Amino acid sequence: MSSPGSPWADPAAGTEPVAYAGPPATAPYAAPAPVYPGYAPGWPAAPGWPAYGPPVPQRPRRPGQVVAAAVLAFVQAAVVALSSAYVLLLASTFGLFAGIPDHSGGGGDDVSGLVTEVTVLSAVQLASAVLLVVAGVLVLNRRSRAVWTTLLAGFGVQLALAAYWLVRLTSLADVAGFDPTGVLVVGVLFYAAAPAVGLGLLLVGAVRRWAAGGDAPPAAE
Repeated sequence: MSSPGSPWADPAAGTEPVAYAGPPATAPYAAPAPVYPGYAPGWPAAPGWPAYGPPVPQRPRRPGQVVAAAVLAFVQAAVVALSSAYVLLLASTFGLFAGIPDHSGGGGDDVSGLVTEVTVLSAVQLASAVLLVVAGVLVLNRRSRAVWTTLLAGFGVQLALAAYWLVRLTSLADVAGFDPTGVLVVGVLFYAAAPAVGLGLLLVGAVRRWAAGGDAPPAAE
């Protein structure tokens, strides 16, 4: 005996309905791949690469010797400016005495000439201090052979001035009749130490190559 038919079955078909087997099988859920700005979906972003293409070649880093030379230029400029102002003050004082008539027939003209020499030399030293400051600022912000040469010339002028003071003070000490060897050595070393070290730093091979590379744009890699 057959089981009673389903009331929902088609009477014309004459067949029994098939039992419900559940919903169809589906694939497991997969999370979408992350999308980065400037990239197509599914393409990973390389670290350090901008969104529009390969990384831009960086300019060579400034050598530490350049920074040290700039600092020495600032220190030397401050020392020269202060000493030049002091020497100008002394020169003006001696100039007042030189203007007083000397009835004894002394060397008033010699004092006046010395005051003029010291005044001109102090003005030159102040100008050289300004050159050191400008060159130091430029070498910290620009990369070119011209800037490197300017700072090099500034240190060279300082060494020339130190040598001039050494010769001039030696001749004055000989006239006055005392031995100034110890004082002159200390003074010249004080004023020539920073320029000499700065000059040596600028002549290092790495610094010269760094300065020479600034005249042309870096080659694309």
